[in-house]
Amino acid sequence: MRTICGIQPVREAIRANGSSLTRVVVETGGHAASPQLEALARFAHDRGAPVERLPRSELDRMARGVRHQGAIALAPELRVGSLQDLVIDDRALIVALDEVQDPQNFGAVVRSAVAMGATAVMWPEHRSAPLSPATFRASAGAVEHATLCCVSSLPNALEDLRARGVAVVGLDMAGETMLDKVSLSGPVALVVGAEGKGLRKTVKRVCDTLAKLPMPGPIASLNASVAVAIGLYEVVRQRGAG
Repeated sequence: MRTICGIQPVREAIRANGSSLTRVVVETGGHAASPQLEALARFAHDRGAPVERLPRSELDRMARGVRHQGAIALAPELRVGSLQDLVIDDRALIVALDEVQDPQNFGAVVRSAVAMGATAVMWPEHRSAPLSPATFRASAGAVEHATLCCVSSLPNALEDLRARGVAVVGLDMAGETMLDKVSLSGPVALVVGAEGKGLRKTVKRVCDTLAKLPMPGPIASLNASVAVAIGLYEVVRQRGAG
């Protein structure tokens, strides 16, 4: 059972899961008159999710340090698929994370991926951020709508995608070409590494192209979630999606 904290993440959990939620807990007492919380409780009720009202102290205990804004949902575990589950077609767009361990970055990547129409988010099972309440909150509920894929070896998974016709593009500040010069109209996997470390050598060797983002300012790198968002925007721009 997953614990989801925060008004927007809980709203998306209700939208995605409805009556499958074990319960939606809304703070009573100090925030009893909050229009947002009252609207959330009505939304949960309308979707068939059981609603419970508890004092803030109980929500604090359930949240275990994650900011909850007076709203918590208990939801089924997320479905995490395998590489073989991914459907590869001409519009496939996969975001691959190379050992991104910060749950805030991980969640923010998922949010950008869902918003920009990525077909899947993929990561290696070791040395990656867990699917935790902090990750769910950082995604602002987008994780409820994402196709998630965990693999035992990211380099091997990327090799498999290449064999299936996917162009593997690594985002790297030392890349040999600008991203906007790379053709992204076909099936693509965008690969990004952890902040401070970047892509591992074993991952770089698998990439068809190492591309960099235009950064004329004095800062030489971006965190993973920002780099992914810019990369996804470029894919959408080239494909002409609105």
